[in-house]
Amino acid sequence: MKTKSEKVLAMIPAFNEAEHITVVVTQARKYLPVLVVDDGSADETSVIARQNGAEVFRQEPNQGKGTAIMNGFKYALEHGYDAVITLDGDGQHDPDEIPLFLEDFTTNGSDLIIGRRDFRKMPFVRMCSNSLGTWMYSWAIGQFIPDNQSGYRLISAALMRSMTTSEFHGFEFEVEMIMRCVMDAHKLSWVTIKTIYAGEKSHITPVRHAWRFFLLTFRTRRVMRMHRRKSKNQ
Repeated sequence: MKTKSEKVLAMIPAFNEAEHITVVVTQARKYLPVLVVDDGSADETSVIARQNGAEVFRQEPNQGKGTAIMNGFKYALEHGYDAVITLDGDGQHDPDEIPLFLEDFTTNGSDLIIGRRDFRKMPFVRMCSNSLGTWMYSWAIGQFIPDNQSGYRLISAALMRSMTTSEFHGFEFEVEMIMRCVMDAHKLSWVTIKTIYAGEKSHITPVRHAWRFFLLTFRTRRVMRMHRRKSKNQ
């Protein structure tokens, strides 16, 4: 069981989120210290985040969400944090749900806690793509993974260290995190979170995203089969 002395950091990867970053930072700071990783924004994201009390790491040029999260992990490990909670800077994650993750981390000691969304409350296209993605990735991993692309999650220091060797820079980084968690026998759990959509602009190109997810799924299937064969022969 974890103790209340655990150090946890709220980490917000952000790209051109000057419109929303004030609310996200100020609400998250009610619970935890905040690091904003600015992924080469062309607006005032960094300035506004600092003005509202966040530490800011700026990477230039824009390098993708995966790289932003990895840099946040390195910062957290260098500063002695036991875990980070990642949440998006566009307002789709409610910072007032941070205590849900902290409670699970304290009571269950999970290494990866993912905020599970209700796909039925998403726009129709996203509902369909997320439902299909759930089925495909669960097949690839070999166990039910109810939400593989939710960016609202807690990651322990042990899993952060494992992820610093990832080769991915985009959304794949977060999906690979689940595979690493399962392969390394870390504890995985879920908390139910709100499903918020209020017209936020997506940085995803749908066709390209779908193709990359398709390739990642089959790579995951191959790696997991090799891992199981190796474990069986040991």
